[in-house]
Amino acid sequence: MASNRNGFQRGSAKFDRPLKSRPRPSSPSPGSALRRPNAAARNGDAVPGRVRVAVRLRPRNAEEMMADADFADCVELQPELKRLKLRRNNWDSDTYEFDEVLTEFASQKRVYEVVAKPVVESVLDGYNGTVMAYGQTGTGKTFTLGRLGEVDASDRGIMVRSMEDIFADLSPDTDSVTVSYLQLYMETLQDLLNPANDNIPIVEDPRSGDVSMPGATLVEITDQHSFLELLRVGEANRIAANTKLNTESSRSHAMLMVHIKRSVLENEDMSSQNGDASHLTKPSKPLVRKSKLVVVDLAGSERVHKSGSEGHMLEEAKSINLSLSSLGKCINALAENNAHVPFRDSKLTRMLRDSFGGTARTSLIVTIGPSPRHRGETSSTILFGQRAMKVENMLKIKEEFDYKSLSRKLEIQLDKLIAENERQQKAFEDEVEKVNFEAQCRIAEVERNFADALEKERLKCQMEYMELVKELEQKLVLNQERHDCNSFVADNEEGPASSSTDDVAEVKMLLETERNRRKAAEEEVEHLKSQLGKHTQAEAGGDVEIIKLRNLLEDEANQKKRLEEEIILLRSQLLQLNFEADQMRRCLDGSSGSTYSAMDSSTTQVRHSQFKDVANGQKSSVATLFEQVGLQKILSLLESDDANVRIHAVKVVANLAAEEANQKRIVEAGGLTSLLMLLRRYEDETVRRVAAGAIANLAMNEANQELIMAEGGITLLSMTASDAEDPQTLRMVAGAIANLCGNDRILMTLRSQGGIKALLGIVRCGHPDVLSQVARGIANFAKCESRASNQGIKSGRSFLIEDGALPWIVQNANNEAAPIRRHIELALCHLAQHGNVISLMFQFF
Repeated sequence: MASNRNGFQRGSAKFDRPLKSRPRPSSPSPGSALRRPNAAARNGDAVPGRVRVAVRLRPRNAEEMMADADFADCVELQPELKRLKLRRNNWDSDTYEFDEVLTEFASQKRVYEVVAKPVVESVLDGYNGTVMAYGQTGTGKTFTLGRLGEVDASDRGIMVRSMEDIFADLSPDTDSVTVSYLQLYMETLQDLLNPANDNIPIVEDPRSGDVSMPGATLVEITDQHSFLELLRVGEANRIAANTKLNTESSRSHAMLMVHIKRSVLENEDMSSQNGDASHLTKPSKPLVRKSKLVVVDLAGSERVHKSGSEGHMLEEAKSINLSLSSLGKCINALAENNAHVPFRDSKLTRMLRDSFGGTARTSLIVTIGPSPRHRGETSSTILFGQRAMKVENMLKIKEEFDYKSLSRKLEIQLDKLIAENERQQKAFEDEVEKVNFEAQCRIAEVERNFADALEKERLKCQMEYMELVKELEQKLVLNQERHDCNSFVADNEEGPASSSTDDVAEVKMLLETERNRRKAAEEEVEHLKSQLGKHTQAEAGGDVEIIKLRNLLEDEANQKKRLEEEIILLRSQLLQLNFEADQMRRCLDGSSGSTYSAMDSSTTQVRHSQFKDVANGQKSSVATLFEQVGLQKILSLLESDDANVRIHAVKVVANLAAEEANQKRIVEAGGLTSLLMLLRRYEDETVRRVAAGAIANLAMNEANQELIMAEGGITLLSMTASDAEDPQTLRMVAGAIANLCGNDRILMTLRSQGGIKALLGIVRCGHPDVLSQVARGIANFAKCESRASNQGIKSGRSFLIEDGALPWIVQNANNEAAPIRRHIELALCHLAQHGNVISLMFQFF
């Protein structure tokens, strides 16, 4: 078993032990927009927290198994008691207690849960946190912290697992995460994300004592994938070397810094003035909670005579040991509560000032090896962890009032209210305008009707009045003449009394007559009003009659349409019967002639002419039907409810599509769309077979191929290929796809929509004609790929190889059917231009 970068054996066994997750009452649910601060955050009090230390034992590597095969391990672990025994000799040992003791079988998940997960949860609650690995070179520090787990997901280290928990708890709308990745090499702080930035200064705030690196690259990330890319870039830029103790020994201290900003809400409760139990809550204050997670992968401490370092590596080892020695001095001073802590002795201690004796929650994992040859380094590592357990930190949350967030939130709410008010006002104005317009239209209509009725009544009364006046004038003139005559008679004769009596009687009669006429006129007006009311009612009844008439007209139109369809069907059947009769007669004539001259070569020419006449007769019959009925009428019959009409119509369209002269007219008239709709709607095998054949004929034209792809034709053909079982239907579908495979411009779209997989799925039929069309499609596709490869448009493996076509091609390379064999040979010639295809073909052969 070969050892990896940090000394762990790849073949070592791992066992996961179930653990109960720590309850977090103050932690919000994942994806929540805002969180409530806890009591410590509201009161601003610091919370004490000791540095937690765990020890992890690395399993023996291959070298130790050979060199130390006769020696026992120098350490004995008691994980249930959280104790470790370091053997002095065969009968004496020293015992040490730690917060956690992890055996060589502990999984990466368990290490993360007991060491780093409490720190990550504190960081999500608003505290700063530090996770650090310390130990001899080659004991598994980088494996524990920075393993990406690309090959085996269970090998993911603390860095990857901590970011998974962080992203699961954050809300992308209100929270943000920025990452910087640094290394301390030879007392020079360098940026692993930007190697050109190789001398970053360390700045300390004189008031708060916070340490910052203003020149470091800060990258905002939103998902786990982008974080893994950053880790890969940083690991590629980190300095490592090959020593006797480790093939890839880290020569620098790596430090991953994750800055988190979260939005929280703080409520203030006010007891009522009368002292009862009720509370009044003020509006929430928006706060920004800033926390930082620091993951430190220290370079391994080493002894020069064991690691074999020399030259520049010797200088690196001196720098590493010097910085680790400074860190040990600071921890000793903190453990003994000394007044002075020498943080300024090294840049490493300056950067970790907040992690030891500061405000961060810190977890330290010390890694040791089992070999008795390195007992001195193991003892030094254990004592370092024991001293670190005595360091006490004061945890504190850093919060700021989020004026920008509050302002932005209020602006958004104001904009929404303004927009909503404008929408409501516009809707109200439109509604009022609509009501006013309808009212004005009704008023205008009523006024117009009233004015028309009033004008008609006025004209009528005026005409009656004029007639009465004219009649009275005539009577007055007549009476005047009579009066003059009577006066003349009275002067010459006696009897004036009788004449005047007659005049009075006549006037009375005229007055009575006028009264009767007036009464009759009033009765006529009442009669007209009643007729007007009846006419209004009759109009309502007339609408019903109109609706009935319309329904009758629609029934007549539908009946006419059905009759036309029957006529067209009968015509097509008659033409089909005539065609079959002519074909039978010609076949009978040909067979009788061949009886007497079976070996004559002219018989072949006669039969050839007969078949040609049959084909011409079929085309002429279709052309006759096409001229008599019209293309639009034939296409409309494709949507008929009668199955027989629909079948005959699609047959006619398929025969028309066989001629190149008709294809353009069929496509322009919407015939292609209608044929695709038949594939989508109907499950009748005859309809699907003939429709697929018509589409195959249209697909022979390059201009129609792009239209077929644009209207989803390849998807419909793929669905038909998966559902159909009839060999003739599959042959038509395979022919259509094979025609499409010969177009360079639609090659990528054809493959992405499943055309090649559908073509390969058709081979289940096994019919030679179907397999011939499949082989032709594969040959066309391979030819287009070869052309694209020669032109530099495409590179890499063939799509046919990726979709699994090669086994079938090799299997049918020696097929008995000549068309299949010819197409497969052509496909192999084109596929051979791809470099890696030759070796794959040899594997199958």
